[in-house]
Order: sequence, then structure tokens, then C-alpha cells
Amino acid sequence: MDDQVKPDAPEAFLAIDMRVGKVTDVRPFPDARKPAWKIAVDLGPLGTRWTSAQVTHYSAEDLLGRMVVCAVNLGPKRIAGFRSEFLLLGAVGEDTVVRLLSPDPGAKPGDAIA
Repeated sequence: MDDQVKPDAPEAFLAIDMRVGKVTDVRPFPDARKPAWKIAVDLGPLGTRWTSAQVTHYSAEDLLGRMVVCAVNLGPKRIAGFRSEFLLLGAVGEDTVVRLLSPDPGAKPGDAIA
């Protein structure tokens, strides 16, 4: 790992708008090349947005109601004809499984991540 930090690294990190969201809908995504869900997330004042995520090791029931962390200003991306509007954030281990990040209790949909 590179120990040198680029001078603009803090500004680049702060340019990403990360928000707390609450999963409100989970649907199958059979057209995706890799197993994935279509997931709707309530972002409070930002409204409800949809994304596609390769987190099928979570059941739909496990995802519904879950509080998550989202990057909301990266621009939409078209995935197998579906408009993915934000990125769900997670930790990726050596096993390549994405483990979703969750805020502590008390965080509300739309809260900014600092």
C-alpha cells in the first residue's frame, strides 16, 4: 500500500456526497450479468432512489428496513437496461463479499456522512 497521501485527497473525499438511507424495496434483477438486486432506498429529503447491488448474500428480507450508507452524487449508471442512481457502500473482504456499511442507531434517512 502506498504510504504517500496526495495533497488533494481530503478534498476529493469530501466531494463525495454520502448519505444515510433506509432500504424500502428489493426486487430481483435477472438481467444483470452477475447476481444482483434492484434496491430502492429512502434518502429523506433527497427522495427515494434506486440502485443495483451485487449483495445477493443478503436476502430481500434482510435488506428491507436496513439502514445503509450511500454515495449519491457519482452520477447515474445504466446496468443491463436499469438506471442505477447511487452507490451502496460496503467493505470488501478477501472473499470478495460486500458487507454493507450501516450507521449507528439514531441516524435518519438523508443524514450526511462526515
